[in-house]
Amino acid sequence: MDPVAGTAEHRGPVEVRARAPGKIILTGEHAVVHGSAAVAAAIDLYTNSSLLLRPAGPGEGGGAGSSAVELDLRDSGLTFSWPCSRLRGALGEEISANPGAPAPCSPDQLAAIARLLQDQDIPEAKIWLSAGLSAFLFLYTSILGCRPGKAVVSSDLPMGAGLGSSAAFCVSMSGALLTAAGAVSVGAHRGAEGWEVLEKGALELVNQWAFQGEKIIHGKPSGIDNSVSTFGKMIKFKKGELTNLESRNPVKMLITDTRVGRNTKALVAGVSERASRHPDAMASVFHAVNTISEELSSIVELVAEDEIAITSKEDKLAELMEMNQGLLQCMGVSHSSIETVLRTTLKYSLVSKLTGAGGGGCVLTLIPTCILFYIPWLHLFLHGFIQK
Repeated sequence: MDPVAGTAEHRGPVEVRARAPGKIILTGEHAVVHGSAAVAAAIDLYTNSSLLLRPAGPGEGGGAGSSAVELDLRDSGLTFSWPCSRLRGALGEEISANPGAPAPCSPDQLAAIARLLQDQDIPEAKIWLSAGLSAFLFLYTSILGCRPGKAVVSSDLPMGAGLGSSAAFCVSMSGALLTAAGAVSVGAHRGAEGWEVLEKGALELVNQWAFQGEKIIHGKPSGIDNSVSTFGKMIKFKKGELTNLESRNPVKMLITDTRVGRNTKALVAGVSERASRHPDAMASVFHAVNTISEELSSIVELVAEDEIAITSKEDKLAELMEMNQGLLQCMGVSHSSIETVLRTTLKYSLVSKLTGAGGGGCVLTLIPTCILFYIPWLHLFLHGFIQK
């Protein structure tokens, strides 16, 4: 899988395309914010960002598309536009394009961006888009300044479902913006479907910028979502340190979308508040989650040579996932819709757990290898899977 890629540059306008995958978390969500280890994997569902960067004209300053920054959200059917003169007037000295030096959004920048959003006609039913629009304006102006351009975003990922849609947005957008700015260049290696892959150093820069965008959207993210979206495959993540995991045997997951929306920032804050009320108890919970994640990461990398070994390995993974789900319930982030999925899959002796922030969203179900021999139609439901 190629986490971030793309670009076609020529005289005049610059055109860039980038994509980034969504993710699932096998163990460690929420606890990872408090220093525990977590294990996550990229899935074969992507967010695509394209950018047409227009040359800055000498007479720039009106509200026409050629002298504005535009964002077209194809899946929502919404388009937003900010005249470059309006951006300069609102952000003033806060605009300082420095693509090589990722920095957090200052309170003054955030306040100025909030004022810029007041000019936009955001439907009340989609007011939750405001956080993503804020992240876009911050990333765009921090990397490119006020150069006119149009970004178009589309995604395979459901919004707010725990599959890393916001991280994939920030990663793909950061990749496109940094490539257009000339801060990163694509490598000689071509990955899947002909996409050119960024070198490791370039990916690290993309990841740092995406994390700044994620902080605007989620408040206090751990960094795991943007990391797995940037680098792909399967990782163990702890206190900002990333370890690549090699799964020698395929790990198959059924992803069920409860279609219950939730607020990630509020759920993360709720766990922190519970930890402040019960520091010792929650410290024990986080320690237990860390132990589960460490053990699971070791088991994932074991090589199982025969059917008995594969079954034993999957049984251990299922037990760890089940224990992690119980601890997530202790954190207060489960939901009746999640519990319904857990009860339903348990009828078929399958283990499930929430993935992401919880409170709705998506649920993972581990699909044992042996079951696929007896229920071939189950393949039809495996619309998401962990990369090898």
